[in-house]
Amino acid sequence: MSGHSKWATTKRRKDAVDSKRANAFTKLSHNISIAAKRGGDPEMNFSLFTAIEKAKSVNMPKDNIEKAVKRGTGELGGAIIEEVLYEGFGPGGIAILVEGVTDNKNRTTPEVRAILSKYGGSLGAQNSVKWMFEHKGVIHLQGDQIKDKDELILELIDSGADDVMEEDGGLTIYSGFANFEKIKKQLEQKSLKLAYAEMEWVAKEKQSASDEISEKIQNIVEILEEQDDINSVYVNVD
Repeated sequence: MSGHSKWATTKRRKDAVDSKRANAFTKLSHNISIAAKRGGDPEMNFSLFTAIEKAKSVNMPKDNIEKAVKRGTGELGGAIIEEVLYEGFGPGGIAILVEGVTDNKNRTTPEVRAILSKYGGSLGAQNSVKWMFEHKGVIHLQGDQIKDKDELILELIDSGADDVMEEDGGLTIYSGFANFEKIKKQLEQKSLKLAYAEMEWVAKEKQSASDEISEKIQNIVEILEEQDDINSVYVNVD
């Protein structure tokens, strides 16, 4: 589940999500605009560089990318796009964080509340759930390109990685925001291809759940992430 590593569920759903191109392009465009608020030059703005690279990876047209950057820097005007973070609970008391970008909170908030309520959850108050998670950089490397795994793990720890886990046939690296860019560049300089590299909310402690509850939570996660305004959903189920 996402509470363990969003990489695990991202990998399983990637093809299905990417096939919904209009939905994907809307989210990517909003993310670029949000990042561009901190500066329109991707060479000077790591968040913008990452957002643009992600858009390019799914063949988002260049014109769409440029418009999204200009919207973020204020050159195009129009609706104000803002980041939102909703906190709630699912069946079994599972904590849920819903991360999104929207141009209309009056539309997005009721949609999130309705989905949670419909499937046995509820929207919580501010800070009711967020304290259970840490904002970390998460990078996944496929194992077939790693020559000396033990040596690489030691190098990553020396570079500031908080944790390195062997999973899905490769390595998943966790780091604080301050070291995320440095570790990412270090791996790229070694000509290692990154299967995944994003900031996400990682549960401090995972909660066990029955198969029935886990299935319900997975269903909520997938339905929420289908919404145009929602980027990611994180839970603390094991």
